[in-house]
Amino acid sequence: MPGADFAAVVRNALVSRRAGAVRAPDIAGGLLVHATLAVVGVGAVLGAVPAFFRALQLLGGASVLRLGVRALASLRGPAEGVEEPAGVAAHPLRQGFVTNVLNPKASPAFLALIVFTPALLRFQAVAVLVDRLGRWPCRPRAARGLQAATGVALTVLGAALLLEPLLG
Repeated sequence: MPGADFAAVVRNALVSRRAGAVRAPDIAGGLLVHATLAVVGVGAVLGAVPAFFRALQLLGGASVLRLGVRALASLRGPAEGVEEPAGVAAHPLRQGFVTNVLNPKASPAFLALIVFTPALLRFQAVAVLVDRLGRWPCRPRAARGLQAATGVALTVLGAALLLEPLLG
């Protein structure tokens, strides 16, 4: 099921193929951090100390929720097609890396290469696919619909990540 990483790649790819494609290495880099930490035992510490896991989950949830709210807030402007979302051009690598590193559920139990390579290829393919759809996603009505869907998905995911440790 597509998650925050997928939504972020699509959102950036609507701006340009390059903006979307840049997200793949940063997302894969975030997964690489998780894989490396799991190999050295940090995953075990997160499992053994629930407070650390909850803190990381709250940070991740806040980060994803912020992306969703910003996407929805951008809908208040005029319907002129796809505009560059705030922070896309300036910080696309940091944006995807932080989103992924702050996702405690991304901690893999697999070797880093097994996690890194498919993620890198998958998100590059998503960026190219969105770009290949042509100008359709950039039409004002389609762009607002995609922006709204991405914003809602990120907001719901972020809220769920925030509520899970608070209610659980």
